[in-house]
Amino acid sequence: MDKSRFSLSGKVALITGGSRGIGKACALAFAEAGADVVVSSRKQADLDGVAAEIKAKNRKALAIAAHVAKSDDQKRLVDQVVKEFGRIDILFNNAGTNPYPGTLLDAEEWAWDTTMNVNLKGPFMLSQLVARIMKEKGGGNIINTASVAGFRASSLSIYCVTKAGLIMLTQCMAREWGQFGIRVNAIAPGVIETRLSEALWKDPAVGAAAAKRTPVGFLGQPDDVAGAVLYLASDASRFITGETIIIDGGAMVGTATSLE
Repeated sequence: MDKSRFSLSGKVALITGGSRGIGKACALAFAEAGADVVVSSRKQADLDGVAAEIKAKNRKALAIAAHVAKSDDQKRLVDQVVKEFGRIDILFNNAGTNPYPGTLLDAEEWAWDTTMNVNLKGPFMLSQLVARIMKEKGGGNIINTASVAGFRASSLSIYCVTKAGLIMLTQCMAREWGQFGIRVNAIAPGVIETRLSEALWKDPAVGAAAAKRTPVGFLGQPDDVAGAVLYLASDASRFITGETIIIDGGAMVGTATSLE
């Protein structure tokens, strides 16, 4: 296989939630593959360090603080990227939140609205803005960070609903925008050791129990996700759209079967 199909040389990538965890790992992977990278999250200070690491790989980098759930911030973000680079070839909607891990019965309206706005409305609105640019430029790739929680209900009820919605949004955007040369896919991570999911692994006993629920026997790291995202962003996946890749160490298929 021609390895150049994995190259992102000459591409401009925009990553939300790019200051740490999966977003940061993917930003660095994109830069190593040849892309110029724009990272965005709410706090400028967190982004500046990532931008410096990208520049150290001899790629152009831009760090822009913006709130993915605020339309004015989104427009400002996209306008700044286009002003600087003239195009956006790859959008990685990675920003997410889970402010309320409680039950539906006790959930308040703020919990529903906050989680929906960041996890579902935000990716839709930003994708719409970027897709209009991609359409004019002949195409591009959009990747959404969903979750295994979008496939199976759990105690993270509202979060589950938003991620299920994002999986369907991915399919709808792929179906509508493919005619413009825009591919849209998603990833569905399981337990990855990031700050967002630390309640599921930070306690040693909880983390060990979670690892035992995977056939591979360990929890994922952000770099374990970056390879799949790079694949979806590259021409190596040119015939894939509307799909969601599960990255969970096999947890969705069940715990490892003992043959002893």
